[in-house]
Amino acid sequence: MKTTSLLIAAATGAALLAATAVHAQTPSFFRIGTGGAGGTYFPIGGSIANAISNPPGSKPCEDGGSCGVPGLIAIAQSTNASVQNNAAVQSGELEAGMTAADTLLAMYKGTGDFEGKAHDKLRVLANLFPEDLHLVLPKGATLDGLGDLAGKRVGIAQAGSGTQVAVLQMLEAYGVTRDNMEEAELNNSQSADRLADGQLDAYFYAAGWPVAAMVQLSSTKGMNLYSFSEEELTKINEIIPSYIPSTIPGGVYEGVDNDTMTPAVSAMLVVSADQDDDLIYEITKALWNDNTRKLLDNGHAKGKQIRPETALAGVAGLGVPLHPGAERFYKEAGLLE
Repeated sequence: MKTTSLLIAAATGAALLAATAVHAQTPSFFRIGTGGAGGTYFPIGGSIANAISNPPGSKPCEDGGSCGVPGLIAIAQSTNASVQNNAAVQSGELEAGMTAADTLLAMYKGTGDFEGKAHDKLRVLANLFPEDLHLVLPKGATLDGLGDLAGKRVGIAQAGSGTQVAVLQMLEAYGVTRDNMEEAELNNSQSADRLADGQLDAYFYAAGWPVAAMVQLSSTKGMNLYSFSEEELTKINEIIPSYIPSTIPGGVYEGVDNDTMTPAVSAMLVVSADQDDDLIYEITKALWNDNTRKLLDNGHAKGKQIRPETALAGVAGLGVPLHPGAERFYKEAGLLE
């Protein structure tokens, strides 16, 4: 009887110590810069944040709980997207950010609009999905070419976005600049609202389809998508090699029944070189955990395209290094030699 009491006391003590350890575990926060709520970065960022989080006291992965990094609380933070995200990761204001590949390269090297301002701490954690450039027009409206946007009211995406940087380069090749169009620096939701109210003639936004604000616009006021010509796609690729020809399938948006030819750029997840190698290793491992597949597949439609087999697509030729922690994971997983 005495022995039994001692065993019970020992077991109880061990349980109390374990519980105390869980409660005493200090959480660490990991902020992921995304984009506007009406775009694609924000919902995808939310899925990634859920996948890599494992707050103190969470049920263990093997028991059906979170399979994220123990003690980590990741937060998807709404931002103005690529430019702001890269700058914030460089400065340490954010731990991670989502970005278009062309903006990432320009900022890393300090070229183009970022001449002399190299963001040399940026490191790639993963390639995520292709972002298709949407040129949205009012229902029934058409353009004979990009040059027709001269003299019109055009949404060029918000300041601090990679979309705006790329769009201004594209339009300049067709003689359209801030001097001869009435530009509006708005996020996706604001642009959709202005177009619906007749305050814009067109607007650009690069995002993975379907884009929530456009789904709503197409099902209420209606809209058209501009289909780029082969000549335009070729010229855009020459100007911005990161933008390659792509297709938005007919039927993605109500009333837009035909396939839309458009340029697309890869969306990537970046972190700072200052981030601990072991932490980034664990985050990368959690991102590609089998349980993460459920979160990605059941969230935004583009989540289905975020897969380990394409995690390194285009990274080697981009010219921005992988973070050493991510690199270690990919080598161990057999995805990198």
